[in-house]
Amino acid sequence: MNFWRDVVQNAPPHARALVELARDGSRREYTFGALSGAAGRLAGTLDALGVRRGDVVLTLVGNRPEWALTMLACFRQGFVVLPCTEQLRPKDLAQRLAVAQPRIVVADVRNSATLKDAGWSGETLWVPWEAEASHTPPHAELAPEDPCLITFTSGTSGEPKAVLHGQRYLTGQHLQAEHWLAPHAGELVWCTAAAGWSKSARNAFIAPWLRGAAALLHDARFDPRERLELIARERVDVLCMAPTEYRVIAKRATLAPLPSLKGVVAAGEALNPEVLHAWHEAIGLWIRDGYGQTETGQLTGAPLGETPRPGSMGRPLPGVELDIVDGELVLQPRSDPTFFLRYLGDAPHEGPWHTGDRVVRDDDGYLHFEGRTDDVIISAGYRIGPFEVESALVAHEAVAEAAVVAAPDDERGSIVRAVVVLRDGYEPSDTLARALQDHVKGQTAPYKYPRVVDFVADLPKTSSGKVRRALLRGL
Repeated sequence: MNFWRDVVQNAPPHARALVELARDGSRREYTFGALSGAAGRLAGTLDALGVRRGDVVLTLVGNRPEWALTMLACFRQGFVVLPCTEQLRPKDLAQRLAVAQPRIVVADVRNSATLKDAGWSGETLWVPWEAEASHTPPHAELAPEDPCLITFTSGTSGEPKAVLHGQRYLTGQHLQAEHWLAPHAGELVWCTAAAGWSKSARNAFIAPWLRGAAALLHDARFDPRERLELIARERVDVLCMAPTEYRVIAKRATLAPLPSLKGVVAAGEALNPEVLHAWHEAIGLWIRDGYGQTETGQLTGAPLGETPRPGSMGRPLPGVELDIVDGELVLQPRSDPTFFLRYLGDAPHEGPWHTGDRVVRDDDGYLHFEGRTDDVIISAGYRIGPFEVESALVAHEAVAEAAVVAAPDDERGSIVRAVVVLRDGYEPSDTLARALQDHVKGQTAPYKYPRVVDFVADLPKTSSGKVRRALLRGL
């Protein structure tokens, strides 16, 4: 197998493959034929710099074509690519450099200071590159288990881990690309995840190209109003965003019809019902939630053609074997075409995969996320999942974001503590805290209400946008 040959080179050469929206406001389109040739020439440049099959290539490039081309050149030659987000601080980047030991770094010149502060002194290919090699090396013939990609976990509950995927990860995306993301040939897909996260690795361009669709890359910071303007202007067909982005847009921008959209999906953490309804009311489409992990790839999704259940991650994708054991979601790895090879430095995983996520299954087979196994709050004997309380809080007009964690209590063992970010125009007060407590009592069972409400300017998050509940518990 070879993703470059089988997918990109074999696509109609004049079909649109990539739309670039650059930081300076410029716009450019690329065809599959142009990308195929450019990836071959870049492979020649890397080859001339001494990169060989199995070597690690670390990228520190924004959501721009040079990032996609570097990934594609690595897939072509059997290099192992480690994409990193530009949001990494020198300490984070130093950890990735130490663990992965890259042969070369491909970096945007705007990140030169971060790279230097991280202690990197090895070979660097700077973007934009001044020249490409004149020779094009032959592409590699690769096996499903040959190493392909390194992605790091989000680090929500500890140090990020380096996850090594095989070449099967690329072709394995056919499953979710057909049954969840679901673009058609010729359509435009915008997965807004930053380079460096598992969702961007599979949906920024890999899954769209597997379906003959084009990918949109926007090299700029998230702005809720601009996001809506660009969806309309570029006539995006399929949109894939983080739940946080859907929430912020619903709270801080004016939602309106987006007639080009045919599919809207989310993954990363559960979406609150009020956000789902706000988007549906505006655009006439339901956001179809899905679930996966860095180690597994996509495992579930709201089925096509069915009305999603608010708060549900959908059903297992066809063929994926998921069980619930003592409340925890457990995967049979043999059924997952994108299951990882191993953590760097560790032996391959054996036996069932325990996700660490607590879920329940309804009578129709839909799975509902309750929280991480270490996030569940046990208060006076009651088991309380944080998601339901967070959803109730976010439904209040004053709340922009909320996270719920356990706080120690002498009598109850633990109590529910809410950490709340207010919308513009609201100020923290004891009166508002009591109003939020009463609101939650009216939305859920009374024993679930937050006995402590703290107001903050921002929630601590990983650079992929997930709330760091472990950090909140320690504060």
